[in-house]
Amino acid sequence: MKPGGPDGEDPLALHSRRRIAFFDLVFTRFARRHMRALRLARDARPAPPPGVPLVVYASHASWWDGVAFMLLSRRLFPGRPMVIPMEAAALARYGFMRRIGVFGVERDSPRGAVAFLRTAGGVLARPEAMLWMNAPGRFADVRERPVPIAPGLVRLAELAPDAAFLPLALEYPFWTERRAEMLAGFGPPLSGAALRAMPRPERAAALAGALAAAMDRLAEHAVSRDPARFVLVQQGGEGMGGIYDLWRRARAWTAGRRFDPRHESRPHEPPHHQPGGGPGAGSGP
Repeated sequence: MKPGGPDGEDPLALHSRRRIAFFDLVFTRFARRHMRALRLARDARPAPPPGVPLVVYASHASWWDGVAFMLLSRRLFPGRPMVIPMEAAALARYGFMRRIGVFGVERDSPRGAVAFLRTAGGVLARPEAMLWMNAPGRFADVRERPVPIAPGLVRLAELAPDAAFLPLALEYPFWTERRAEMLAGFGPPLSGAALRAMPRPERAAALAGALAAAMDRLAEHAVSRDPARFVLVQQGGEGMGGIYDLWRRARAWTAGRRFDPRHESRPHEPPHHQPGGGPGAGSGP
């Protein structure tokens, strides 16, 4: 199948490594400034079969999902080109995103649905490629059940039976710090061929059930507020910041103590007051 969006463009052909690296750096710095950390649940790391295209279908709780996609894809799946569908009207305001793998989709129109399937099917004909998308097709609270599944995702298995469908749960809870946590957890992959063999209602239920299981597992870890349950993928900012932390740092220095900006410290979690620089810094999975 020949890939192409509504305008006939191939999102993989438009990929620019330099721009992807640049915006990875931009998104990384932005996340560090506004999030405490990106954490991946230790018992929910991705385990897709090798040599097949991937469909990572995620919950859609927040605007932050796009940032999470960039950070996770670059750190967990290096070397795999990523594409992401985005509402065409929104993409028109952010044209640079076409060069980092985003393609436009017309919502709520038969022509848009056909164009999405044509583009996504063409991308997934390449074993090294991966498609990341929000499963509900709209914002949905993490507690909503059953988990909504967009019709385009249900149809996708018919065009990409060789792909592995990988559920991804995302949450952004506040624990003990001023900034929120960015939490992620994957579920076991689903076979595209097995999904295609199901009637569409059963296929939708299977996709929703797998994603709900990953979301429920991540919720248990989030409720624990225990960083030891997670692998630190990217460290962000901690403490209050500003004049208050300057004063606390001065007090620690005069007392001969190491400054720890966190509101609550845990014995098994050392302070991160000087995280490393550049994309991919922090502990990898």
